[in-house]
Amino acid sequence: MYALIEYAGKQYRIEEGLTLKFPYISAKEGTKITIDKVLLLDSGKEKKFGSPYVDGVHFDAKIVEHGKEKKVIVFKFKRRKGHQKKNGHKQKYTLVEINKMKKSSPKKAAAPKKAAAPKKAAAPKKAAAPKKDKD
Repeated sequence: MYALIEYAGKQYRIEEGLTLKFPYISAKEGTKITIDKVLLLDSGKEKKFGSPYVDGVHFDAKIVEHGKEKKVIVFKFKRRKGHQKKNGHKQKYTLVEINKMKKSSPKKAAAPKKAAAPKKAAAPKKAAAPKKDKD
């Protein structure tokens, strides 16, 4: 069984027990998170497609650790000008372990509210007196 989820603007294929590298999440290690944007759910027997998300399905996950990727060197130069610029960047990431898939019951429709009492018509406003011109 696997699912296709959306997290931080990216799509991931997940399974229970899988460890993934997500963009940095500002939470402590060991914190549990819920992933509820499930685009596709394949149980082996049937596939459920969301429009845009599958209703009533979410995954529980746990933050394992935080880290930084390898350094990426950014080198810029302009030919024949003597201009060179070297810069580096290390992108932060979070390792997340997918624990369990849970199905939540569909939300019950709200009970219809009682009809509000009809509002009384407001008294007509008095017309303002015409302004007098100064001569």
